[in-house]
Amino acid sequence: MNIQSIGESAGIIWNLLQSESRKWDYQEIKQATGLSDRIINAAIGWLAREGKLSIEETKVGRRNVLYIELNYYIG
Repeated sequence: MNIQSIGESAGIIWNLLQSESRKWDYQEIKQATGLSDRIINAAIGWLAREGKLSIEETKVGRRNVLYIELNYYIG
């Protein structure tokens, strides 16, 4: 894993999230992209640092669920 692959993976996740305007849970992102946990986490960090994501963590039953969606700015 390097900066190039993290940036490319951030692009993959960005395009996925942009394709449907909704909250995605982490497992949906993993299944849809086929990326490893390590690269997904790095890519989410990349996008979050750029202020492009909203992240919400909640408990569903005994599981912690991470929901991720794009921030949209209309200006």
